[in-house]
Amino acid sequence: MLEVRKIDAGYGDVQVLFSLSLEVKEKEIVTLLGSNGAGKTTTLRCICGVVRPRQGEVLFKGRPVSKEPAAERAGMGIALVPEGRELWPQLTVRENLELGAYHGRARARENLDRVQSLFPRLLERKSQMAGSLSGGEQQMCAIGRALMSEPSVLLLDEPSLGLAPIVVDQMFEVIRQLHASGMTILLVEQNLAAALEVATRGYVIETGEVKLQGSAQELRSDPKIRSAYLGL
Repeated sequence: MLEVRKIDAGYGDVQVLFSLSLEVKEKEIVTLLGSNGAGKTTTLRCICGVVRPRQGEVLFKGRPVSKEPAAERAGMGIALVPEGRELWPQLTVRENLELGAYHGRARARENLDRVQSLFPRLLERKSQMAGSLSGGEQQMCAIGRALMSEPSVLLLDEPSLGLAPIVVDQMFEVIRQLHASGMTILLVEQNLAAALEVATRGYVIETGEVKLQGSAQELRSDPKIRSAYLGL
């Protein structure tokens, strides 16, 4: 479904990623693990087209897309739920959701029904300004907006950031439901224990390079992961 081949990327004179490679197969949940500043968000931005790699390439369904703009990649089926949600605060919940279905491929009415079924709270808040929602409701709206585009692969960047524990549990239940429905997911998540509970496989990134990779069970059992990231 998705392959990243030896990409270098950064911002200005600062290089963040160094020959980074990974792959996500269809219907997998793959998680990227690492400390703050390791390059996880930059990796997602390279995949969705917000950041263009300096070297290497991104392939989606076997097709090179590194030169395609972000809007084109969204139309192909790559959807990013960014860290911090990045909603339009002065638009209503429904308007935010409908903007996720801006390209012609998406079926706005059917997708809106699906999103509101997945997140009933959004139906209750459909006429409310997105900026007035709670943190958990904003995250629901951000995920719903991405789903409105009918993605083939969903990129989730820190979906539990800043949320209360009970809401975090709800978010991971939604991730499980999406996976059960056949969604392919690449997950960046600060709650590493929870991420490894839902993931199929994972990659550990340090200073812009993949240092470890394996199944979720292998990574949970790795002494370095348990000590450095899980506090065990």
